[in-house]
Amino acid sequence: MNNILIIGAGLCGSLLALRMAQRGFEVTLVEKRPDLRKVTQDAGRSINLALSDRGLRGLRLAGVEEEAKKLCIPMNGRMIHDAKSNTFLSPYSGRKDEYINSVSRPGLNMLLLDEAEKIPNVKIIFNHACEEVDLENASAVFKDFNTKKELKIQADVIFGTDGAGSAVRKNMFDSHKFLFSFSQQWLSHGYKELEIPATENGGYRTYKNALHIWPRGEDMLIALPNLDGSFTVTLFLPYENSDYCFANLTTPEMVYEYFNKEFPDVVEMIPNLADEFFTNPIGQLGTVKCSPWHSFGKILLMGDAAHAIVPFYGQGMNASFEDVVVFDEVLSSLQQPLQKKEVDWNIVFSEYEKRRKKDADAIADLAVDNFHEMKEHTAMEIFQRKRKLETVFEAEFPEEYYSKYSLVTFKESISYSEALKRGRAQDKAILNLLDDGKISEEMSLKEKLELVKKETEAILRDDEVAFG
Repeated sequence: MNNILIIGAGLCGSLLALRMAQRGFEVTLVEKRPDLRKVTQDAGRSINLALSDRGLRGLRLAGVEEEAKKLCIPMNGRMIHDAKSNTFLSPYSGRKDEYINSVSRPGLNMLLLDEAEKIPNVKIIFNHACEEVDLENASAVFKDFNTKKELKIQADVIFGTDGAGSAVRKNMFDSHKFLFSFSQQWLSHGYKELEIPATENGGYRTYKNALHIWPRGEDMLIALPNLDGSFTVTLFLPYENSDYCFANLTTPEMVYEYFNKEFPDVVEMIPNLADEFFTNPIGQLGTVKCSPWHSFGKILLMGDAAHAIVPFYGQGMNASFEDVVVFDEVLSSLQQPLQKKEVDWNIVFSEYEKRRKKDADAIADLAVDNFHEMKEHTAMEIFQRKRKLETVFEAEFPEEYYSKYSLVTFKESISYSEALKRGRAQDKAILNLLDDGKISEEMSLKEKLELVKKETEAILRDDEVAFG
């Protein structure tokens, strides 16, 4: 039998439904929101997404990579905007073929839903909110938003892919039949979406192929391009206790004073700045960690439901798509690929969590690191020197050197946890060497690289001794 119920038809749930259906399972996919292909969702709550290698791998697995790429705009680096409106491009990699992609969340979600719906063994139900999950018997009760009637669905296993506010996870948390650990940490910053519209002839008001950053230490603005010529702009700002924060930007005059002081080049690009600022909601930024992800051999959390992260590495979606890849690999490695064969889901779920949990924790920590790097360090002279050196290393020695960013974003063959360990050591090594003046202009590039590698290995050995 192996009937599968997937709760949550966002990006992770849609890709999982598509892949499990391709494997021959009977799949029911339930979503609390309306079908976004028919009803426009409220704006202002979703940050533009950056699709990179780990995410593309998941789409490739399901056979939709090429279609997804049609929705993408390549971004070759960070375009840094300083306080005087000067700009410079900091490439993401010294290798020419490595870049990230700006993609529309709803556009990609629609594509995955369309592809899943083409498969006869997939049933998709919208407008049904999960009210209750019977963890031991793999059944769930949903309420129809329109009719208010309840619907009970019985399955062999349930996958909770219902996001950071997961109803499935809440049922696991509330259960007294096993020990469930849960933590939720909020940043002291929130975010608000704005828009730089396209020009009158449909063009872009600033450079198209970059992720734009206005780093200001305590706060930050970013902008990602859209296919229609617009940019989705996101302001990250403290809630309170700052000269400018969401608590005191309460009038149009205050908003314009703040933007004219911190982001003067943006003001002329957002004609409806004050209207958008006061119309769009303030979004929260938090990290969710929990364990176990599975229970009774019947329930498994995936994607944001298991490991929601802040958006500053552009890896939330990519990590969720990689979840599907790793889960698929576990199914294959245990030689249980098809529904005709009885699957021991408890073994599959346990092995999946064993392989994936440490990497989910690692990318959560890396994302918080990158928040501070983007808003503070990108504007620092020593950081810019480090990035220039790393970019040259990657250009001249593409097989020998990957920066921390490249390890996370472009090196899908290594895990997030390995990327964190090696990447942090490399960062520390280069910054120490630059700060101590040990990297001189007289040295050849190869000599600089060998020095960095030697210092990195020393730091890794010290860390191993310190942390076992």
